[in-house]
Amino acid sequence: MLSGFTIVRNAVKLDYPVLPAIRSILGICDEVVVNVGKSEDGTRDLIASLGDPRIRILDTEWDFSSGSGALSIETNRAMAACRGAWGLYIQADEVLHEAGAEILAAGLRAWHGDHGVEGLLVDYVHFYGDFDTIATNRHWYRREVRCVRLGGNVRSYEDAQGFRVGPELRRVRARATGARMFHYGWAGPSQAVQRKLAASKEIFTEAVDRLEARAARRHALDWTPLLRPFRGTHPEAARDWIAARRDARERAVGPRSFRLGHLRLYLSDWIERLTGARVFEYRNYVDV
Repeated sequence: MLSGFTIVRNAVKLDYPVLPAIRSILGICDEVVVNVGKSEDGTRDLIASLGDPRIRILDTEWDFSSGSGALSIETNRAMAACRGAWGLYIQADEVLHEAGAEILAAGLRAWHGDHGVEGLLVDYVHFYGDFDTIATNRHWYRREVRCVRLGGNVRSYEDAQGFRVGPELRRVRARATGARMFHYGWAGPSQAVQRKLAASKEIFTEAVDRLEARAARRHALDWTPLLRPFRGTHPEAARDWIAARRDARERAVGPRSFRLGHLRLYLSDWIERLTGARVFEYRNYVDV
């Protein structure tokens, strides 16, 4: 049995593609557990509108006194409610490509009996400012664990980007799959991005000054090196959601502003293209 799980709060206000996210994993999941935090909009009704009996909603109230750690607490709550042997985690601003869903399903069948494998990795495509531009420098994670073996000591870690194992916070032993996860958190109309920046101050209390400075600018997002055009196809589950937002006229990314410190990003990119290795890459996992 494969359980999907996610957490979401204020999805309408913050324009998260949570319905495409859930739909993108529903086809391979026996159930999807959705932890819906108390919201200021119609988030719960939005999730319920899917009308699928495989979806189970957990009504919760999130406590942000621990800052971004609240995200892992709520993710663990959703994970604990799963009944499957494996859990497929998706964030509210992520959409799994349909080809990737098939790859993950095949991977689970292949490695279920190998208990040395605790997780499966997906490759990330990070959209930035719009739906035709991707961020590729090393500040953006290339891969992350999104399928985890349930019933053991795997737990969501820190701000819920990834997972760790046991009280010693060991890195997850994970297999690469090549499945692609599309991250839309920083794409779309600039007003929606501005609202996300404002909401982030409540969660990422350790970065309030930086978030306030970004939100105060006329544009929503700072230019960053190694932005590249996207030449592939978006997940089928996200296409209607994207089409409804393509008419936005606001400029979501500020003007190019090169700094000396950016040189290390270009150097890192050159090394990666030459060798395939990303220097100083942060990982929540160990390749097995």
